[in-house]
Amino acid sequence: MSEKELGKKWDRCLADGAIKLGTGLGLGIVFSVLFFKRHTWPISFGSGTGLGMAYGNCQNDLRSFYMLHSSEKEQ
Repeated sequence: MSEKELGKKWDRCLADGAIKLGTGLGLGIVFSVLFFKRHTWPISFGSGTGLGMAYGNCQNDLRSFYMLHSSEKEQ
């Protein structure tokens, strides 16, 4: 994998992390205000879920170079 390709993957990971963290944080705030009487745990839960999803996506994206796809395996 070239350095340029790795840089693009890291940029995608950081952008995905920022989007998912922001979305989780926003949903956590909305749920906290509307449904859970302004407790802070929905905010933490939403942020953690967003970061966890971004981490999983990034991990899969970075490992995709090393994984052998089924279409390549048959050839």
